[in-house]
Amino acid sequence: MNDDRIVLTLDAGGTNFVFSAIDGGGEVVEPVRLPAETKDLTRSLTTIVDGFTQVTQASPRPPVAISFAFPGPADYPRGIIDNVGNLPAFAGGVALGPYLEEQFRLPTYINNDGDLFAYGEAIRGLLPAVNEMLEKADSPKRYRTLFAVTLGTGLGGGLVHNGELFIGDNSNAAEVWLLRNRLHPECFAEEGACIRAVRGSYARITGTSLSDAPTPQEIASIAEGQSPGDKSAAITSFTEMAQVVGDALANAMTLLDGLVVIGGGIANAHHIFMQPLIDEMQGRIRTYDGREMARIVQKVFNLECEEQTKSFVAGANKTITVPGSNRPLSYDPMKRIGIGVSRLGTSTAVSVGAHAFALNAIDSQ
Repeated sequence: MNDDRIVLTLDAGGTNFVFSAIDGGGEVVEPVRLPAETKDLTRSLTTIVDGFTQVTQASPRPPVAISFAFPGPADYPRGIIDNVGNLPAFAGGVALGPYLEEQFRLPTYINNDGDLFAYGEAIRGLLPAVNEMLEKADSPKRYRTLFAVTLGTGLGGGLVHNGELFIGDNSNAAEVWLLRNRLHPECFAEEGACIRAVRGSYARITGTSLSDAPTPQEIASIAEGQSPGDKSAAITSFTEMAQVVGDALANAMTLLDGLVVIGGGIANAHHIFMQPLIDEMQGRIRTYDGREMARIVQKVFNLECEEQTKSFVAGANKTITVPGSNRPLSYDPMKRIGIGVSRLGTSTAVSVGAHAFALNAIDSQ
């Protein structure tokens, strides 16, 4: 937070490219917003150079790097984008990182937005906040692993362990969106865990068209009884999404075993879907002969609930003695997972992650 080195950033959406410059304290310039050029590569590159040039000129100090999130598929470590979805201009492989390094003579780092969100929350968000609570409670428990999901236009993911972002050998780690869909096993998870999923569920239950369905924010208001509409359908819409996300997280946590942070626009409705999500993770599975067992080994706690947070922090702490001596040891045998929403806000967490990733890369060279 006290590092005054400036890093240039870009929020690359399908409608606008938003450029900024940040240091450890946050933005140091007024963001520059330019229309996104998604289909013509020359015009898109020109827009990107123009945006970074403007924020460089407005920056109070010379920047030391460029670091931002850009939609994949991509070879992120090499800065090569191969996007054939919302940015077709980059289909076929475009060396965006090396291009910007030549244009600005600055080291350039590109990552997935879910990865940078996870990194930001691991540095200044949920992970340190939880460990601080545990320390204050004199608990021996500490967390080093954070898995992040973003619930918005899609289902994104990111993984940080021991302060390092893990992206995998193919820049494809933590792609939770491709896990199997709990409610429709022939489909992938994202189909049931995004904005269109919540709207689609509400439309199906109420017998209306998807184009006429309310936004998730409006559906949340209906579920809370604050807006007119079918309250039962609204609650069910979020419950169905929670079942898909909960099943995906149960699979992920079986392998990763750490804290979970949720971001994205739908995270604002956590008070509606969080408990059904946890219920799904804490559900039961069967053996071939019909015997039931817990879905996962760990207990799951909602860190947005004061009562559950107290139980999570308290754990099952006890003191044991080393055999053959009188030396006491503090021991907490409760295997547990805490799930909370972003402590920084999704956009801020991505910026913090982008800034920290660049500085970490520079300092480690």
